[in-house]
This record gives sequence, C-alpha cells and structure tokens, in this order.
Amino acid sequence: MGSVVVSYKIFPVDITVDFNELREKIEGCLPEFASIYGFGEEPIAFGLNALIAHIKIPEDKTGVLDKLESNLVQIGEISQVQSVMVRRISR
Repeated sequence: MGSVVVSYKIFPVDITVDFNELREKIEGCLPEFASIYGFGEEPIAFGLNALIAHIKIPEDKTGVLDKLESNLVQIGEISQVQSVMVRRISR
C-alpha cells in the first residue's frame, strides 16, 4: 500500500526562531502513524525563512490533514501553516 506526503509551508513568529528546535517540536506533535519525510527552507523576505515540512502518512487514513494542521498551529513558534502539496508515493 502507498503513502501520502503532505508538504506544509510553516511560517515562524519571528526571524529568531531556531529551526532545529522547531523541527524537533514538529516531530514531537505528529500522530503515531505519521512521520517526517524531510525538511526544507524557503526564503520569504528580509531574513525571514519558512520551514517546509514534508510529512508522510498512510494513504488509507482519513481526516488526518485537519489533525496535522491543528497540531502544528498549537506550537508557539509557528504563526501560520499553509498546505502546499499533497502527493502519493509508493514507499
């Protein structure tokens, strides 16, 4: 069975947010069936970067995206979460 990778653009509250700590907090807030597929960064403006989180979930789970997004916005260092892409993968 395949999996789905959801890519989120995560905007920090400030340019001083430590992305290493933020990555750990994101990993810690994931449901047990979800895992990190990878991270990236994207420059926004004036030294502000967005963290791109690629999260892998089983394709047969329903209602997961709302739960993922609500968990992410509860992290204090995150000001906004934007779903960028959802794609199916075979592994």
